[in-house]
Amino acid sequence: MSRSIAALRPLWDALLLLLGALLAADVLAAVLPGVGDLGLPGGFAGVLVFVVPFAVLTVLVGVAPRAAVHEPVELAPPVRGRWVSMNGPGQQLPSHGTHTRGQYGAIDVAGPSGPGTPKIVRFALRSSRPEEYPWFGEPIHAMAGGTVVRVRDGQRDHRARNTWQGLAWMMTFEALGREAAGTGRVLGNHVVVDHGDGTFAAYAHLKRGSATVVEGQRIEVGDVLAQVGNTGNTSMPHLHVQLMDRAAVDAAAGLVMRWRDIRPTGELDESMAGFSKDPADTAVAGMPRNAEVFTAGD
Repeated sequence: MSRSIAALRPLWDALLLLLGALLAADVLAAVLPGVGDLGLPGGFAGVLVFVVPFAVLTVLVGVAPRAAVHEPVELAPPVRGRWVSMNGPGQQLPSHGTHTRGQYGAIDVAGPSGPGTPKIVRFALRSSRPEEYPWFGEPIHAMAGGTVVRVRDGQRDHRARNTWQGLAWMMTFEALGREAAGTGRVLGNHVVVDHGDGTFAAYAHLKRGSATVVEGQRIEVGDVLAQVGNTGNTSMPHLHVQLMDRAAVDAAAGLVMRWRDIRPTGELDESMAGFSKDPADTAVAGMPRNAEVFTAGD
């Protein structure tokens, strides 16, 4: 039942957006002369017209299937060299604070900051271009062999959301727009790989036009799939990667993974150190915690 409800998330998101539009129109009709009345009931009945559907839809949006308890799946890392972990299973589970969209054990990785790296948030009129981040365009490698089942490669790489007004825009109107447009707009450009053992990997926020694979193609562990980009729901270029039990992200239960051949250094990235805290009891051993620098691969 939960999987069927989760699969309909685009519908629940669309209905929430419609409800918000009706509420805005009703408020305008009440405060502005000349705006036509929608004919909605007033008083307590009017409150129920909005509150009850909003509460029900909010619950439906949060429904997500959960996989049976299992040990972390051992996979190769999707990057090479020095990287920084954020929102990963080495910090806590669920790593992104939710079970929805197969994100239970997901992880975000970005490059370590240096003297020329844009600040996380700054006072400026315009946000940073993605090309200003040294790791923008770095290759992304397959964590396991399998068959490519989805490639989306056409969304443009937008500017970072590293000004206060840009961050506010991202967390409000942009977030609403992406939710209404569906999971594909949240993930941005992405690749989904079927490993053939009941697990599927999704690689998200990829650089426009960088996909090196096509749907139906057989790949081996370590093959380059695409490049790190800044598409979808992102505040700066990074890779979001997750393991699932279905190819359809909305209907998938998230799985936990552990990367081979990585070495957490214990070093905290200077620009992200403020997000660091002691790992939770649910943290996956061997995976880096928030803001921790790690090395991967050769």
